[in-house]
Amino acid sequence: MTDTWWRRAARHPRLLDTLLALALLVIAGGTTLLNRLGKNVEPDPVALTLAFVACAAVLFHHSHPYAVYGVTLLCGLAICFAAPRLDAGLIAPLLAALYFLAVQTDRRTARLATAVAAVLVTGAAIINEPTASLNTKIGMIAWILLPGSIGDSVRTHRAHLAATKERAELAERTREREARRRVADERVRIARDLHDVVTHHMTLANAQAGIALHLLDRNPDKAREVLTHLGDATGSALRELKATVGLLRRADDLGDPLEPAPGLARLPDLIGSFEQAGQPVRLTVEGEPRPLSPGVDLTAYRILQEALTNAATHAPGSTTAITVKYTGIRIRLTVANDRPTAPTPTSETEPGGFGLIGMRERAASVGGRLVVDRRADGGFLVTADLPLLTGTAPQDKDSS
Repeated sequence: MTDTWWRRAARHPRLLDTLLALALLVIAGGTTLLNRLGKNVEPDPVALTLAFVACAAVLFHHSHPYAVYGVTLLCGLAICFAAPRLDAGLIAPLLAALYFLAVQTDRRTARLATAVAAVLVTGAAIINEPTASLNTKIGMIAWILLPGSIGDSVRTHRAHLAATKERAELAERTREREARRRVADERVRIARDLHDVVTHHMTLANAQAGIALHLLDRNPDKAREVLTHLGDATGSALRELKATVGLLRRADDLGDPLEPAPGLARLPDLIGSFEQAGQPVRLTVEGEPRPLSPGVDLTAYRILQEALTNAATHAPGSTTAITVKYTGIRIRLTVANDRPTAPTPTSETEPGGFGLIGMRERAASVGGRLVVDRRADGGFLVTADLPLLTGTAPQDKDSS
């Protein structure tokens, strides 16, 4: 309930300042009257006027903290000289001014203002009342030092809260940017997978359908065999599409388990699917095979898959040579295809399109690189250097 009242009052700062000024007037003016009455002396209108001026000045502490400090200090000194005895209530407006000055300015300024006020006010009070006890003098100094210390603590606490809030907002913005970046990366990765799967299987299906159509009249049995392979290819395409699209499901969606990601262990099956579609492929493995990290294994498989798909698309029927070479801490993949045996609409342009972009992105994502060159005989050469472990930069020279 107190917190609710304070929140409501904080919406009306001028009202709070007015109440504070009235309270200070009661303290300073009341102390002046009591001191005069205790000495059986008539109330001093000058002292009361000074107390009123000092309290009124506190109303402007938000916009003019230095001016308020100066006015309250001068009024406090004058009241101390006029008062019959030393009392901290006489300088209540000055104490408030020191607090607001410490809150609104830096620590050095607050300490300097507090030291000046302590020296001048205590000196004036001692001159006016030389017989004051040591405890009274020390108490006056302590009262003057107190508001500056409290104000400095409040300012430090506010600065800490502001810095904490700023860090929290920065962390929130950073998390949002990171989340957007991860979503974008995931979209690109899934797009690459979809492109590779669809392009690969559709290319094979198109080639097998053409072969079956060509053999349908002359060799029905062979055409039936090709159509069987076509059914296997489309079934494999559906399974890979299901696995890729399944990545988009929510983490708490308990469906059928996804198939493991393909790797070089499935390279013979990949080559067999192209050979069934009429694309001769030779495989050469150099060096001692070494285990690959899952990311590199998948990247190597997808690069070879896309390179073979490009060869089947742009040079159908030509022989394609694959070389897998293990050297040091990296693996080199080479895919070279001969000049197409027959002109095709796309044989005169560099293969790849988005597939070539995807291969380069895949290689770069694991710390490797990919180069595509045109061969002297009209074919194309794709070379990919990949680290055996994700993030290991490939060397410029073989380390074997």
